[in-house]
Amino acid sequence: MFDYSLAHWLAFGTAAVLLNLSPGPDLAFILGKVAQGGRRAGFAAMFGIWTGATVHVALAAAGLSVLIASSQVGFSIVKWVGAAYLVWLGVQAFRAQGSGLRVTDLPKVSLWKTFRDGALVNIMNPKMAVFMMAFLPQFVVPGAGPVAAQLALHGVLIIAAAAVIEPLAIVLGDAAMGRVRRSRRAAIWMERALGGLFIALGVRLASEKL
Repeated sequence: MFDYSLAHWLAFGTAAVLLNLSPGPDLAFILGKVAQGGRRAGFAAMFGIWTGATVHVALAAAGLSVLIASSQVGFSIVKWVGAAYLVWLGVQAFRAQGSGLRVTDLPKVSLWKTFRDGALVNIMNPKMAVFMMAFLPQFVVPGAGPVAAQLALHGVLIIAAAAVIEPLAIVLGDAAMGRVRRSRRAAIWMERALGGLFIALGVRLASEKL
C-alpha cells in the first residue's frame, strides 16, 4: 500500500509547501490571533485551523465534499454562515478598544474560544471543501492503495507541512507584536486593523462563487 515513486513525493511535497507558504485566510486568521492574544492564542488558533482542515480531509476521503462542491444551495448556505461568523469576529474586535492587545491582558485570552473560532472558520469555508476535492485526487495513483486512504494520506501530509511552517510564523509574529502591545494607542489601532481583517475575510468569502 502507498507505493509511490520519488517523483510523486517530490511533486506533492513541493505543492504542499508552496500551498502553506502562500498567504491565505488561514494564516491571516492565525496571525490576527497572535496580534490579539499573543503566542499562546496563535497556537490555539493554529490547532483550530488544523482541526477544521482535518474535517475537510475526512469529508473528501469519504466523498461527502462532492455534495457541497456540486450543490449550489449547500455551497451558499455554508458560505454565508462562514462569512457572517467572520464579520461577527471583526465586529467583536472593533468593540474591544485595544484591551485585547495589552500585555497584562494576554493570560485572560480564552484559548478554547480561540481554538473553536479557528476550527469553525476553516470548517465553514466551502472553498476548502472544493479545494480538497480538486487538489487531492491529482495525487491518487491507481494500484497504490484504496482511493479513500490515498486521499486521507495526502490531506494529512498537507497539514503536516503546515506544522513545519506556521509555528515559525507565530513565533516571528509574536516577536513583532511585542512593542505594539505596550502602547495603548497602537493597541487600539491594531485591534481595529484586526477587526477590518476579519470583516474583509468575511466579505471575500461571501463573494466566492462555486
